[in-house]
Amino acid sequence: MAEFTLPKNSKIDKKIGKTHKAKSNEKTSGKKHEKNIRVFEVYRFDPEDIDKKNPHIDKFEIDLNECGPMVLDALIKMKAQQDSTLTFRRSCREGICGSCAMNIDGTNTLACTKAIDDCDKSETIKIYPLPHMPVIKDLVPDMTHFYEQYKSIKPWLQADEPNNPHKERIQTPQEREKLDGLYECILCACCSTSCPSYWWNGDKYLGPAILLQAQRWIVDSRDEASAQRLDELEDPFKLYRCHTIMNCAQACPKGLNPAKAIAEIKQGIASRKA
Repeated sequence: MAEFTLPKNSKIDKKIGKTHKAKSNEKTSGKKHEKNIRVFEVYRFDPEDIDKKNPHIDKFEIDLNECGPMVLDALIKMKAQQDSTLTFRRSCREGICGSCAMNIDGTNTLACTKAIDDCDKSETIKIYPLPHMPVIKDLVPDMTHFYEQYKSIKPWLQADEPNNPHKERIQTPQEREKLDGLYECILCACCSTSCPSYWWNGDKYLGPAILLQAQRWIVDSRDEASAQRLDELEDPFKLYRCHTIMNCAQACPKGLNPAKAIAEIKQGIASRKA
């Protein structure tokens, strides 16, 4: 029987979490307004902690009457007013950069596009880093391996003809339509970190996000390396660990379908052998 052990200092310690109370705030009239409190449970981990504490959960009480509508607004409020050591990534606040990808209410998504009102109203809102990735600190996962996998598919146009600054590489509208559903990927890794196959074989399996990006270049009519790209993907682990359970499509905050792109890559390889 297989036996798995957790890395040192990885198990959540339920005894050392803190509760950060919502601060009272008075209107200019001097009267306190009625509060609308939601509690957020946030994963905390600091590898440089001198006491070498295990990860723990801090609770933050947020008055929604004084907070923006998105989960990212609540996180910014926590950091600005309650605990400045809270660490997370964020940038565009428009669902474009993918920086604020995390697990909210049990689902991988973007904090900037996840409305607080869409979270389960019966319980506290649980916020964790993307699953099955090394954690640098708090809600910040280490994306190094993910980006190395992205680099491995050579995500740029490959053509024998040298670039001519005075001439465009022409595409018909029909050829351009083939990129729809692929080019919109923002590499947030929500799909890959929701995939059990990527959890267990992430060292070899490229995962939904990277394979969707690979298909984006395979079908690009301006690219002349489609055959070589398919050759490099024809591997028992790089491609064929996908079992089409569709977690990736459900998790994608952009509404894309990586499983469909993976199936099309498999079909492209199979059709060459027919």
